[in-house]
Amino acid sequence: MLSLLVTGHSAMAASTESLFDGIGNLEVLIGAMLGVIVILFIAVLLVSLTLYKIVSKELKANLSEEELAYEEEGGYQWFWQRFNAAKPIALEKEILLAHEYDGIRELDNDLPPWWKYLFYVSIVFAGVYIYIYHTGVDTPVSVSEYQTEVAEAEAEIDAYLAALGAAIDESNVERSLEEKDLANGKAIFTKRCVACHAADGGGGIGPNLTDEYWLYGNDVKNIFKTIKYGTSKGMTAWDKKISPPDMKDVASYVMSLQGTTPEAGKAPQGEHMPM
Repeated sequence: MLSLLVTGHSAMAASTESLFDGIGNLEVLIGAMLGVIVILFIAVLLVSLTLYKIVSKELKANLSEEELAYEEEGGYQWFWQRFNAAKPIALEKEILLAHEYDGIRELDNDLPPWWKYLFYVSIVFAGVYIYIYHTGVDTPVSVSEYQTEVAEAEAEIDAYLAALGAAIDESNVERSLEEKDLANGKAIFTKRCVACHAADGGGGIGPNLTDEYWLYGNDVKNIFKTIKYGTSKGMTAWDKKISPPDMKDVASYVMSLQGTTPEAGKAPQGEHMPM
């Protein structure tokens, strides 16, 4: 039994060693396979070239004189002549014009196909362009798109300014010295306030706005508040009829009347509050 085990072990070891010897020759096997592949590739290439020559001869036998001339030119000239639909150099004598000047003769070549097709496309493009830009159709061309975007931007600006103006109240209003704001304030004053305060601010039913005496305060916040809410002595509240930005302009205009000389100034009222 022991002899069988020893003999079996020896045979297995010899088999394993033989297997590893085979793996050690793997490089030789790969090299042989690559060699076979290269030989097959060369053989296929040679057969393909032979077939190409045979087929080429048969095709050339059926070519016209012009096509043969193209073939003989070959390379870049072959492509360029075909691209421009020009006669091959070998056949240019067929399209020579009769007239001659100083030994120079002209070829009667057609226009290149690409040039003609480009010309046709430009005609179609011109028609489309005229239709879109010069017939008044409702198409969003660049000019109308620009005008639309400008109108949208102006609407957004107006909305922003309106929201900004609505935020003005007696707690944050500031006096304006801008000429356009003062002109706007004067226009509103002339329309809304002259009945009680006179056109020059000298007063009438209401107090004189040109002197240094004030009933409800002489700073811009108090004047704005007076315009906005009115007074218990009969002045109308203007918050429903005049916007906050306009009330600011009126208050600024009223302050600008200080130191002016009205035609018939009303007697002072209120406390003395020099600015």
